[in-house]
Amino acid sequence: MFYMDLMFSLICMFLLIICVLV
Repeated sequence: MFYMDLMFSLICMFLLIICVLV
């Protein structure tokens, strides 16, 4: 479960960065 939470956080951060760049 910890890994899933970590992956979710990484994905959210990645999407956030993309939104900021675009």
